[in-house]
Amino acid sequence: MGDIDYQRLAFAYRRHADQDRAPAAPHPVVVVGAGPVGLTAAIDLAQQGVKVVMLDDDDRLSTGSRAICFAKRTLDIWDRLGLGETMTQKGVSWNVGRVFFRDQEVWQFDLLPESGHRRPAFINLQQYYAEGYLHDCASRHPNIDLRWKSKVANVTPHADHVTLAIETPDGPYTLDAQWVVACDGSRSPIRKAIGQESRGRVFRDRFLIADVKMTADFPTERWFWFDPPFHPNQSVLLHRQPDNVWRIDFQLGWNADPVEAVKPENVMPRIRALLGADVDVTLEWVSVYTFACERMDAFRHGRILFAGDSAHRVSPFGARGANSGVQDADNLAWKLKLVLQGKAPATLLDSYASEREFAADENIRHSSRATDFITPKSEASRVLRNAVLNLAKRHVFARALVNSGRLSTPTAYLQSELNTPDAAPFSAARVAPGATALDAPVTLPDGTASWWLDALGGRFVLAHFCGDRAPDAATWARLQAASAHAVPLDVVLVFDTAPACAQAPAGATCRIDSNGLLRQRYDAEAGTGYLIRPDHHIAARWRTLDARHVDAALARATGHAAAVDVRPASAAAIAL
Repeated sequence: MGDIDYQRLAFAYRRHADQDRAPAAPHPVVVVGAGPVGLTAAIDLAQQGVKVVMLDDDDRLSTGSRAICFAKRTLDIWDRLGLGETMTQKGVSWNVGRVFFRDQEVWQFDLLPESGHRRPAFINLQQYYAEGYLHDCASRHPNIDLRWKSKVANVTPHADHVTLAIETPDGPYTLDAQWVVACDGSRSPIRKAIGQESRGRVFRDRFLIADVKMTADFPTERWFWFDPPFHPNQSVLLHRQPDNVWRIDFQLGWNADPVEAVKPENVMPRIRALLGADVDVTLEWVSVYTFACERMDAFRHGRILFAGDSAHRVSPFGARGANSGVQDADNLAWKLKLVLQGKAPATLLDSYASEREFAADENIRHSSRATDFITPKSEASRVLRNAVLNLAKRHVFARALVNSGRLSTPTAYLQSELNTPDAAPFSAARVAPGATALDAPVTLPDGTASWWLDALGGRFVLAHFCGDRAPDAATWARLQAASAHAVPLDVVLVFDTAPACAQAPAGATCRIDSNGLLRQRYDAEAGTGYLIRPDHHIAARWRTLDARHVDAALARATGHAAAVDVRPASAAAIAL
């Protein structure tokens, strides 16, 4: 890992047979845009047996580090695709953040204070590495046809397919697709081609990103300064990346000249003021950006589905951009596969739109509030913010008001139309229907240490907590009946002890919760059952399993129920 220079890697354009014949039968899925979101979507679909054509107008991966903070939820998704360990091994893991006001530390926080999780709260990893590892995986998969230097110039939607006009070095051609997944970035040509736009708020401030290479003894933490002595009246963020590269963000103010700001002779004095004059430092990459929080009104337009920056955009503090985009792909892939297989109605894809629009609104709210705190728009707002920072040094209540970027967490679709409401009380609110499944250490029947999320894979799972006794013949028959569906449903038995697991029915998939952490996190007693979606969101849970209830919950989770908009009434016109 890391031996390949992914920033210099160029991919060869190859003429395709589609360019030399009349349009054939539509391809099942065309994914446009080979960034982290598009590559994740393509790999997820391909691993589920869907053939994907992937188009990108360039022949390279990202230039510069760009998105660097990848959250635990994103790593869990990449674990399911077989890439989480690769990302984590290369990345810099961290859980702790520190906030400073002027020359004093205000407080520190731990984003993952409990044990029993495979992945850290975050890793820092340059986007070109993340894209590089995703590309390596995609390029090896036989179900992915990756076409570089293939620019989508126009799209024409039809009732049963979409026609894409593509420009290449050999000239134009057209391609038909049953479904198009648009991951073509914040300027999305596809979005413009169908007459759509993103709406929201652009903040009147500018920030300078500087990636520098140096050897330093700063701990592997997130450090954020408000009004520091070395950059007065502004804010600064410091992060460590792999390869002794450090990310520094400097607030510049709206009146800063972006052309002048990126010149080395103007960047280096800022860096020297922070690090000291004697530190040996090399400037790797520099850019200026403006905050924006916006999204499309709807993420589904017929057979075109928008994901990542093409659908929504947020300010970078909080790491909610790329992480949210990967969760878009995670939400979409299993639904699109079922629709293509005829096992779910096309209206299931409306739940992709409503769930991820809800997530985008949540991210926009958090990002907008953080931006308002970091960049006060009036002197009164600045005085109030500074008072909060001073109070936070000594008072716990004030720390909840400090906002240097509410860091990315998975969205819980608690009001999704795919959920089956609880029929019995549970105390584990963190795994209510719509929430993401929590991980915990478990043991395989042969004694090998493992993780709960590995048992879930990428299909629907019916988890049955057996306690210290194997299910009797009648219970096992009910579980097998519950798993007999056109939509694949795996049954996983969870035991308290290895001796109980040894009595499991032949052929059963089992896990041992020897330390009890899984039972604790899921408020599970003997007989408790959970239906878990392929994207690891909880679909339903019961104190006592009944095959009829499982049937109904699985039907609901695959779109065979009346659709209800999961967004709150005010979300369509959210106040920013």
